[in-house]
Amino acid sequence: MSDTATTTPPKSTGGIKLPTTLQLIVTDLGKNGIFLALIAVVVLFSITTDGILLRPQNISNLVVQNGYILVLAIGMVLVIVAGHIDLSVGSIAAFIGAISGVFIRDLGFPWWLAIIGALVVGLVVGAWQGFWIAYVGIPAFIVTLAGMLIFRGLALITLGNSNIGSFPEEYRALGNGFIDLPFDIGPDQIDVVTLLIGLIAIVGLVVQQMRTRAGRKKYGQEVDPTVWFIAKMALVAAGIGAFFFALASFKGVPVTLVILAVLVMIYGIVANRTVFGRHIYAVGGNRRAAELSGVKTRSVDFWLFVNMGLLAAMAGLIFTARLNLAGPKAGDGFELEAISAAFIGGAAVQGGIGTIGGAIIGGLIIGVLNNGMSIMGIGIEWQQAVKGLVLLLAVAFDVYNKRRSGTSVAR
Repeated sequence: MSDTATTTPPKSTGGIKLPTTLQLIVTDLGKNGIFLALIAVVVLFSITTDGILLRPQNISNLVVQNGYILVLAIGMVLVIVAGHIDLSVGSIAAFIGAISGVFIRDLGFPWWLAIIGALVVGLVVGAWQGFWIAYVGIPAFIVTLAGMLIFRGLALITLGNSNIGSFPEEYRALGNGFIDLPFDIGPDQIDVVTLLIGLIAIVGLVVQQMRTRAGRKKYGQEVDPTVWFIAKMALVAAGIGAFFFALASFKGVPVTLVILAVLVMIYGIVANRTVFGRHIYAVGGNRRAAELSGVKTRSVDFWLFVNMGLLAAMAGLIFTARLNLAGPKAGDGFELEAISAAFIGGAAVQGGIGTIGGAIIGGLIIGVLNNGMSIMGIGIEWQQAVKGLVLLLAVAFDVYNKRRSGTSVAR
C-alpha cells in the first residue's frame, strides 16, 4: 500500500444519505466489527452468569487458560494470510511438552535449558514441515495433516503412553506464574505494579493512535472525526484500565500475559513494518504476481512454518507448565481453536487478509465462549456446537463482505 493516498469520499450506506461525519463513524464501526463482537459476547455472558465472568479471578483465569491458544493464533494467522493452513500445531505442542518433560526428568536439564532445548526442537520441526511445503511443493494441508499424525505418535513414544509430571517452580511459572511484587495498597491489597503497567499500556496505545492519525492527516488520508476519535480512545482506555484493575485485585499480571504482550508487539512489527511481513501479504494476495515482483515465495513459506513450529513449541510449554503435567492427550483440538481464532478475527479464507490483533480478539471470543458456557453449566457437546456455529458465521460474514465489495470469492 502506498504511503501517499488521495482522500476518497465515504461509500454510500445502502442508499441512505447520511451526513459525512456519521458516514465515517458507521464505516469505522464496520471495520471494528470483531471488537464490537467481543464486547457483545462479554456483556451477554456477564448478564447470564450474574457477573461471575467479570470477577477479577475469572478474568485472570481467562488469560491463563487461553494463553496457549492465543500464542498459536499469532502464528496461525500469518500462515493463513499466506494462503496455507497448519493442522499439526496441537500434535507439535504435545510432542514439545513431552520433550521438555524428558529433558527435565530423564536428562536432568535445568529448567531454563529444558525450555531452550524444547524451543530449538520446535524450530527443527517447523523447518522439517517447511521444507516439504516450500521446496518439495506438497500442499501445506497434506504436509501438516501428516505432521499431525507423525508428531502425535512421537509424543506417545516419548512419553511411553504415560504422564510426566511435577516440574520445577520456575518452569511452572510459564503457565501459572504471576508478576506480583510487594507493593500493594488499600484494604483489598491492590497491586500497584499492575496498575502502573496498565497505565503504561494506555499511554502507549493513545500515543501510537495519535501518531497514526497525524501521519494519515499529513498524507491527506481520511481520518475519524475528532470527537469520535476521542470517544474511542476514552472507551478503550477505560476497558484496559478495568482489565488491569481486575488483575491488580487478584494476583497481579500473569506471566502468560507478559509472554503474549511481547509476542504481539514483535509480530505486529514483523507483519506491518518489515519486508518479510509485506511479502507474506503479497504471497497470500496473489502468489504469481508476488513471484513476478521478485518475492522469494519459497523462502517466505519455509520461514513461516519454521516460525509456526517455534510458536507451537511455546504453546506446548505454556500448556504443560499450566497443568504441571506432560500427557499423551495434550494438544487435542489446539489446531482447531487456533484456526477458528484466526478466521473469527477476520482472516480471509483465500489468504492475503488478516491481522495479529484480529486473531487475538478471535481467540478471546473463543475463550469467553468457553468460560461463559462452562460457568452456566452448558455441556461440552453444546459448547462445541456453539463454537462451530460462530466460526461458520464469521467466515460467512467474510464471504458476504467480499461479494458486497465486488471481490470474487473462490468456492
